[in-house]
Amino acid sequence: MTIQAGDKIPAVDLQFMGKDGVETINSSELFAGKKVALFALPGAFTPTCSASHLPGYVVQSDALKSKGIDLIVCLSVNDAFVMDAWGKQHNADDQVMMVADGSARFSKAVGLELDLDARGMGVRSQRYSMLVDDGVVKQLNVEAAGEFKVSDAETMLAGL
Repeated sequence: MTIQAGDKIPAVDLQFMGKDGVETINSSELFAGKKVALFALPGAFTPTCSASHLPGYVVQSDALKSKGIDLIVCLSVNDAFVMDAWGKQHNADDQVMMVADGSARFSKAVGLELDLDARGMGVRSQRYSMLVDDGVVKQLNVEAAGEFKVSDAETMLAGL
C-alpha cells in the first residue's frame, strides 16, 4: 500500500557518503524534528533525472529553504558511491543530501517501488516528491509512468 499524507515515515536504514566514507542513517532519524523536501527517482545518471529533476532542486534550494525547508533529500535505488558521484557532478554539495536506498527497502516500505526488471534495471523507485514534517508526510506528488510534471522543485515550492 502506498504511503499517504498523514502517514508516518517507516523506519528504514539508508546510506549516504559522509566525510569518512559511507554512513548509515535510519529514516526515522533523518526526518525527526525537520521539515524535509524529499524527491525520489528511478536512477542516478538517467536522462530526466540528470537533466531536470536533480538540477531543479539544486537551483531552487535557497528558495525552498527560505520557505522553511530544513533539508532537501534526493533518494534513489543506487549505492552511496553512485549517489555521491552524481551529486558532485551536479554541484549538489550542501544544497541536496544524496541518499542511497540501495536495496529498495525504503521504496518498498512506502509502496513506491518500480519493477524495471524487464528492462534490466531491477527494482527502482517511482518518481515522486514528498514534504515530510517531523516524520509525517504532509504532501505526496507521485508521477504517472514516464512523466515529469508534479515531483519537480517548482511544484514543491508552490505547495509550501
